[in-house]
Amino acid sequence: MSASALIDAAAHLSHRLAGLRFAAPVSHVYNPLEYAWDIHRAYLQRYGAGRKRVVFLGMNPGPFGMVQTGVPFGEVGIARDWLGLAGPVGQPAVVNPKRPVEGFACTRSEVSGRRLWGLFQERFDTPEAFFAEHFVANYCPLAFFDHGRNLTPDKLPAAEQRPLLEACDEHLRALVAALRPDWLIGVGAWAEKRAAEALGADAPRLGRILHPSPASPAANRGWAEAASEQLRVLGIWD
Repeated sequence: MSASALIDAAAHLSHRLAGLRFAAPVSHVYNPLEYAWDIHRAYLQRYGAGRKRVVFLGMNPGPFGMVQTGVPFGEVGIARDWLGLAGPVGQPAVVNPKRPVEGFACTRSEVSGRRLWGLFQERFDTPEAFFAEHFVANYCPLAFFDHGRNLTPDKLPAAEQRPLLEACDEHLRALVAALRPDWLIGVGAWAEKRAAEALGADAPRLGRILHPSPASPAANRGWAEAASEQLRVLGIWD
C-alpha cells in the first residue's frame, strides 16, 4: 500500500484548517503542513507506506521540532541525520518574531523529539527497521503561540477547539484507516484521550507513554527507560 492516502489526508486537513481563526491570547498560528509541506510529504512518502503495527500519536508541533522541519517531533539533527530528510522550508503567513522558522538551520534542539526519536534510534538502529512496524504522527498539525510562549490545543477556548478537533478527528480516522494499526499509543494522556474520542468503537488497542517534554519532572528522570517499560507492560515491545 502506498502512502498516497496519508498524503491526501494531510493535504485535506491543512486545507480545512486554513479557514480557522483564533483570538487572544493566541498571537500567531503556524501550519507546517503549508510552509514545510515538501518535507512533510517526503516523510509520509518515505516512511508511511504499508500497514503499521504501532502508531505513536503526539499532540501538536513543538517550536523547535515540527515547526522547523515539518516532521512530527522533528528535532533537526534526528530528522536530517537519521531520517535523511532535509531541504528548503518556507515561512508561515505571519511570522512570530519571537519564534522564527529557520528550518534545518535551526540550532535549538527539540528535547521531546530528541528523546522520542533517540529511543527509536537506539532500539532499532535504522529508520527502515523502525518504520517496518511503527509510525509517528501528530494529532494536530498547528502550533499556537502567545508571542514567546507555546500554547497547546487543550488550552484553547471550547468554541475555538470544536472545529479544530473535528478536523483533526477526521484526519486521525483517515490515518488509522490507511495504516490499520493494532495499537495506537498516545504520547501523553491528551493524545490518547483524543484518539479514544475520535475513533470510538473503531479504535485499535489504545495505550500511552509518558510525554518526553522537559516540562514533566517524571520525563526528566529517565524518560527512555520509563517509556520502554510502559511499552513492555502493554506487550508491544519485548
